[in-house]
Amino acid sequence: MHERTQNIDDALTILAQLGLPRAQQNERSALCLLALLDLSPARKWKQAGNPLIGITPIMDWAKAHYASAYAPNTRETFRRQTMHQFVAAGIAFYNPDDPTRATNSPNAVYQIEPATLDLLRSFGGKGWKNQLQG
Repeated sequence: MHERTQNIDDALTILAQLGLPRAQQNERSALCLLALLDLSPARKWKQAGNPLIGITPIMDWAKAHYASAYAPNTRETFRRQTMHQFVAAGIAFYNPDDPTRATNSPNAVYQIEPATLDLLRSFGGKGWKNQLQG
């Protein structure tokens, strides 16, 4: 399978296995997860990173690495229908570098939660199922 498609399919599997609602089990949410991990098509899950990244940079990243272009007016869809749920589920932090940052700040950022990062780095390996259940 092509690496681009594989990573998106893997991310969809992960979102389902993490128990995210059906509304977040879609390509947009998969791309957000991949962007939170800086997991471009050629990178493996064990190489996942944890950059601070905002909504527009997530959208730009998806276009650059996965040829998935979204219109600028879909930023709120990314924020409300994916990233808010990631934060609520505890898999991402909102403004971990400055929790006092205003909610409507253009500098707002997200980052993968550290335990989730460790878990996702094990995806595809022997420890995935044990860590997922643990």
